[in-house]
Amino acid sequence: GGGQRRGGPAKSKSRRRKGASAVSVEPHRHEGVFIYRGGEDALVTLNMVPGLSVYGERRVTVTENGVKQEYRTWNPFRSKLAAAILGGVDQIHIKPKSKVLYLGAASGTTVSHVSDIVGPDGLVYAVEFSHRAGRDLVNVAKMRTNIIPVLEDARHPLRYRMLIGMVDVIFADVAQPDQSRILALNAHTFLRNGGHFLISIKANCIDSTASAEAVFASEVKKLQQENLKPQEQLTLEPYERDHAVVVGVYRPLPKSK
Repeated sequence: GGGQRRGGPAKSKSRRRKGASAVSVEPHRHEGVFIYRGGEDALVTLNMVPGLSVYGERRVTVTENGVKQEYRTWNPFRSKLAAAILGGVDQIHIKPKSKVLYLGAASGTTVSHVSDIVGPDGLVYAVEFSHRAGRDLVNVAKMRTNIIPVLEDARHPLRYRMLIGMVDVIFADVAQPDQSRILALNAHTFLRNGGHFLISIKANCIDSTASAEAVFASEVKKLQQENLKPQEQLTLEPYERDHAVVVGVYRPLPKSK
């Protein structure tokens, strides 16, 4: 939480127990994502704006080759993308220099970590309809030059098409009954052929009477009808109940001979 910002108790404990070298950060297999090894292991991203937390998350400083680097801990109970990474998702397709369209950006919690991952040479177009969450999002974007907040309804991509260029990846977390259609509309407008998508599907928000598995299967069918080819599906237990993330490719490019 917010009370133990700069290297909280976990860090000092590990120092006492094993000596200063116990604290380290190593790259995760997803480029731009890291694992902090200290008193307790944590998923972290390299803070693009050192000295600032976004939502009260703990920051840890590690000295690597004489250079101090600050990382932000990434809580999987507050982020579907972190939950998917810790759940072992094979590909997130979001990496340094990526251009990402994030639908359902809310207050910018996960968006801020995506901003860390893509770095100063990447871009995150963050679409959010709620004005209350949108205010927080705009404040996050003030500190992070690679976030472009778009306060619009993701059902109407033509309303904001002047603000957004072609993107490499779409991440959709809109929790609406027509979320597959919302993803498809935005993919047809902004996603390059051969680009990728990730969608977080909340089963009971689509159909509270059907089993989660049945809902996920029917959403995958809807995606396939829109040239969105699912390649991977993963439930988000233990972090979220009855949620799945589906990852795939849009209009896959023909394999070169």
